[in-house]
This record gives sequence, structure tokens and C-alpha cells, in this order.
Amino acid sequence: MFQHISGRILMTVLMYIFIFLCMRIMGKREIGKLSVFDLTISIMIAEIAIFSIEDIERPIYDGLVPMATLVLIQVLVAQFSLKSRKLRLLIDGKPSILISNGKLHRGEMRKQRYNIDDLLLQLRGQNIDSPADVEFAILETSGQLTVIEKNKGISSSNQSGNSSSTAEVREKTKPSEENSAGSVKLPSHKIRYEGLPIPLIMDGKVQDHNLEMIGKTRFWLRTQIRQKGVSDFRDVFLCSINHKGEIYVDRMDMR
Repeated sequence: MFQHISGRILMTVLMYIFIFLCMRIMGKREIGKLSVFDLTISIMIAEIAIFSIEDIERPIYDGLVPMATLVLIQVLVAQFSLKSRKLRLLIDGKPSILISNGKLHRGEMRKQRYNIDDLLLQLRGQNIDSPADVEFAILETSGQLTVIEKNKGISSSNQSGNSSSTAEVREKTKPSEENSAGSVKLPSHKIRYEGLPIPLIMDGKVQDHNLEMIGKTRFWLRTQIRQKGVSDFRDVFLCSINHKGEIYVDRMDMR
């Protein structure tokens, strides 16, 4: 009994040391981000280590040799990919642009199986309320979403200095005026709520409970989207409204 337990402890420690050395050999890149290729290698190494610990009766090289082979494959591929961009693209893929200039690329989102809820969640995690505020949103090969905001270079002092004049402009803005991101501005006093933007249409479906929350009807909503040249709710991928009364409309990708 004692020999069995001590054998498992020894094998666990040995596997830990070997996997630690493997990760060091594979480089710090593996810790910072994992591509599909890197993740596959890491999972296989972990599985082999588990099999070796569970069956201590088997020769130790039955586990070490496959693990060393996987590390060798990863190192060789990493070295070759340093010299060949085609190989890097083949293994890691290319980053995908999900938003550009406030415009959602629904076709690319569908290709990456990235739904609107996932995207809005990621944007909120970076303190961005609406896609209209995004210059570029890029889905990296590691699965990380890189977001570049519009007007990011404006300092906080300029923003505070212009806050009063901006408020006056918003108060005078007519419903028919549109900004460059495709938003229709409404007088702020007509909207009686505060907080994050509320989705009114998602994937062509009207969110009636959200309309009721802000005291609006489908007729009002249809009027707003028609100002953007959209006649049917089904042609809208995302429509949201923020506490300032700004309506963001993004049309369905017809491709």
C-alpha cells in the first residue's frame, strides 16, 4: 500500500517537473496566449501525463517519449513559422474585423460563430456602451477581442471643457439628424431612463419588453428605422438606444 502511494507521488512529481520543462522550452508565448495549435499540444501533453500517473505499472518512457515528441513538433513549427508568414496564417489563422467605423460585420461574425450577445458582453467589459463608439473591433487569433474606440485621442480636459457646449448641441438636435456612425439623435429629455444602451431589435426581432420599459411603441420604432432607410424590422441586425436618446441602427448583412 505504501509503495503504491509513494509510486504515484513520485510519478506525479516527475510529470510536473517534465511538463514544467516542456512549457519553458515551448516559450513564454504559450502562457500569454494559446492558438488552436498551441491548445491542442497542451491538451495532449496533459492527457498523456494523466495516463502515465494512473498506470504506474507501465514503463515511464511510454509517457515521456510522446510528450517529448509533441514538444519537438511545437518547437519546430514555431521556428518555421518565424520565417514563413504563410505557415503562420495556416496554423494560427487571420484576425477577423467584427466592427469597423461603428458598422457590424454580420457575415464575419457568423463565420466566427460570434453572436451579438457575446460581442456586446465583450464591449461592456472594456467600458464601451455601444458599437457606434467603436472604430475597430478585431477578433484576434487567440480569441481576444481588441477594441479601438473613436476619438480616443481626445484628452479628458478637452472633454470636460466642451461638456456644456456638447449638451446644448444635443438638446437642439432634431430627430432627423444622423451622425457618422448611423445613429439618430433624439432630444434627451424624452428618454426617462439611465444606464447601458437597451437593445430594441436583435437579429431582426423586436424586443417588446424593452420598448415598454422606455414607454415607446412599435410604430415609433418603425419611424426611427425608416429614417435610416430600413423599412422592415427583419432587415435590422441590431438597434439600440442609450440614455441620451441616441438610436444606433445596424442593418442586416445581405450577403
